[in-house]
Amino acid sequence: MMSDMYNRLVGACHRKCIPIKYYEPELGKGESVCLDRCVAKYLDVHERIGKKLSNMSQGETEDLTKINLQDKK
Repeated sequence: MMSDMYNRLVGACHRKCIPIKYYEPELGKGESVCLDRCVAKYLDVHERIGKKLSNMSQGETEDLTKINLQDKK
């Protein structure tokens, strides 16, 4: 799962920040800044989605527990 996320991050940020034709062997300042921001945003969104899914899952578990307790009464 982590390698999949890493591969998606690399692909997305590379497409966004690095031109198709390389003019210099090293990253330029603009490319570096773009990559830093892209990676930070990608990881932030990934973390937010993970928390949201975790909260949703926890809520469903609590709902099932309540239903089971009501059925036992």
